[in-house]
Amino acid sequence: MKNKMPELLAGVDSASLPKHIAIIMDGNGRWARQRGLPRVAGHKKGVDTVRRVTEQCSSLGIQVLTLYAFSEENWGRPADEVNFLMDILGTFLRSEIATMKKNNIRFRTIGRIDRLPESARTWIDRAMAETSGNTGMVLNLALSYGGRSEILEAIKRMSLANPAADDITEAAFSSHLDTAGLPDPDLIIRTSGEKRISNFLLWQAAYAEFYFVDTLWPAFGDDDLLRAILDYQGRQRRFGLTQDQLVSK
Repeated sequence: MKNKMPELLAGVDSASLPKHIAIIMDGNGRWARQRGLPRVAGHKKGVDTVRRVTEQCSSLGIQVLTLYAFSEENWGRPADEVNFLMDILGTFLRSEIATMKKNNIRFRTIGRIDRLPESARTWIDRAMAETSGNTGMVLNLALSYGGRSEILEAIKRMSLANPAADDITEAAFSSHLDTAGLPDPDLIIRTSGEKRISNFLLWQAAYAEFYFVDTLWPAFGDDDLLRAILDYQGRQRRFGLTQDQLVSK
């Protein structure tokens, strides 16, 4: 089969890349089931994809990559699977800190990190500390994350910071979200053929472009990411404006 990568890469306009790509990584279990393997095998393979996509986004010049790694709802999965996911998170961070430092990637998280086991939190803190001075792409993992919970927590923080509530603006509210300091996602990708947002970045996704692909996350390749970016670059982002208003700007 002909390698499409050079052709796809040549079509990408580096001047109009999405600043922030967010990915709902879906399909690890189905990938494993199709091969007669246990679910954990899909998660292991999915980590390899995380590594590849992170390096590819960094090399392309993407500013922020947010990966939906573990939702609040995922706590309801079997205990053995949850424990494996927490273990593999620590293993991933332990093995990738040096690579993130080498590639100038800054690591951060969003979500209820306090719910994670201490072993995972230790490696999260270490990865954040050791990459805090990096100035390249931000790798942002959503862990124990839910968009509705994030909004409710932001309301609480805003109320504490401004009890009089006399300066409620979108910008002020956004500054109390977990993603404070990051641009809203321009492109949200979901793998596995599912077409829903699943409680992910509900506030921040107001004007994001969505791209759905049937490919299961462990099989998501470099060409899949490039096709998503090319699709994004082929769209006209209106932000609620009419065609005439866009032309006049």
